[in-house]
Amino acid sequence: MSYIVQGDTGDWEVVIGLEVHAQVASQAKLFSGSPTAFGADPNSQVSLVDAAMPGMLPVINAYCVEQAVKTGLGLNAQINKISVFERKNYFYPDLPQGYQISQYLHPVVGEGIVTVDLADGTTRDIGIERLHMEQDAGKSMHDQDPKRSMIDLNRAGVCLMEIVTKPDIRSPEEAGAFVRKLRSILRYLGTCDGNMEQGSMRADVNVSVRKVGEEGFRTRAEIKNVNSVRFIMQAIEIEAERQVEVHESGGDVVQETRLMDPNKGETRSMRAKEFAHDYRYFPDPDLLPLELTDDFIEGIRATLPELPDDKKQRFMDDMGLSAKDATTLVADRESAEYFEAVAAKHDAKKAANWVTNDLFGALNKAGLSIADSPISAEHLSKLLTLMDDGTISGKIAKDVFEIMWETSGDPEKIVEEKGLKQITDTGAIEAAVDQIIADNPGQADEVRGGNDKAIGWFVGQVMKATQGKANPQQVNQLLRDKLKG
Repeated sequence: MSYIVQGDTGDWEVVIGLEVHAQVASQAKLFSGSPTAFGADPNSQVSLVDAAMPGMLPVINAYCVEQAVKTGLGLNAQINKISVFERKNYFYPDLPQGYQISQYLHPVVGEGIVTVDLADGTTRDIGIERLHMEQDAGKSMHDQDPKRSMIDLNRAGVCLMEIVTKPDIRSPEEAGAFVRKLRSILRYLGTCDGNMEQGSMRADVNVSVRKVGEEGFRTRAEIKNVNSVRFIMQAIEIEAERQVEVHESGGDVVQETRLMDPNKGETRSMRAKEFAHDYRYFPDPDLLPLELTDDFIEGIRATLPELPDDKKQRFMDDMGLSAKDATTLVADRESAEYFEAVAAKHDAKKAANWVTNDLFGALNKAGLSIADSPISAEHLSKLLTLMDDGTISGKIAKDVFEIMWETSGDPEKIVEEKGLKQITDTGAIEAAVDQIIADNPGQADEVRGGNDKAIGWFVGQVMKATQGKANPQQVNQLLRDKLKG
């Protein structure tokens, strides 16, 4: 659904395209053997190739190629058997070569599709224009010295996949959903860790606006290097409103690169947007065209894991889960694996309820990921078993869950040590029932007079008297036998 900006001259819709830079999960760089570990000391992971020393020649990392092809297959995209590395020429202090080795006319991956799930339960297909490989630049640091900027080349030469969408996105919500879905696919594939905080995934956001019903596209502006889903959505809203104001005041939107300032809630001009000819692209003379065989591509296809869309459909078809629960559970690979481990021995809907509501609720409140959960899948499965076999009631299970969260303890030991086993001895339960009936003759007469709702009050009193340990079904049946029989 389109995002509408209301202006003085009418309604405007926003048109969005994304260029997502995803760092390939590889231990070495694209054209050198230098390591890529995050957080290393400045300039400690730089080879002579990365530093652009004279005479140093690039040698392509075959693993990076495999990861790019794997990603393309995961995006349902065309894999191009012949692709070409080109030099993208521009000057920047942290680009020691004076050019970036990238792909332009002949990328390794062509058109594809990503289906995104929206909050209202609908889905949208977002077209992928291309995926190409390129080397990252270094990093300029301006806060190390009061008079000088420092250059860290650790990132120089790291392999990036640039994933470019078609201008199919029509709202901040769709943009956010796309980035989350893309990150999920990359993590399932293992081709990128998707860690936006560390810069291994970031996006350039192209935004333009047009009157509702207008054909064609107006001039767009690009917001550079946005590193969170929230900021991407915020940047779109801010930039769309800015452009509407420009158009309605009689001005023209300039094709330029802008930066997002989340603190001030604005975008500001960085530089005029370059065109392809400004970069003087030409095939890199040190690298032959990359030729892929059918066997190479199909060999990678055979290694693909079950991806989110297929897993979601299986959860719905085979396990009877709702679309909402299935979507939530497949959002990341670790959550899906956790759920499947719990559901292996239990009713899938019951397992999904405990995982999506109780566990995810606690994780969200604590700001933890599923990987950091203090309750393992094995222990949650044991908790469900204790309910299934009647050892504890559902109410007591909630209490045990809280203890498990605090202690990471085994639910069987917790139930044993704290004496929480459900009372199933009919004699003991019957004694409690008789006592409650004897103590409350007025309410007993109400039930005998036809007020069935009063039975619920008796059930509550018996559960209270037994500290919640009595089997609720047995309590209910005994009350009915004694009061209605």
